[in-house]
Amino acid sequence: MLLEYLQGVKTIPTPEQKTQCYILCCWFTKLYLPINIVRMDERTGNIFLLAGEENIIEIYPNGRWRYIG
Repeated sequence: MLLEYLQGVKTIPTPEQKTQCYILCCWFTKLYLPINIVRMDERTGNIFLLAGEENIIEIYPNGRWRYIG
């Protein structure tokens, strides 16, 4: 079942994105904010992370990130 799912995935996160996503998730949970959504934009390859109700982070394929709002 997992293999079937992975075959349908067109874009996978880069190692830099995975590392940065883990670090940011740990940072937000230390502040007692829940991680509500982690989603990858298949068009751009960016990862979007929603922590709490209004903290949105965008992680680029090179591992750099920006706070959106």
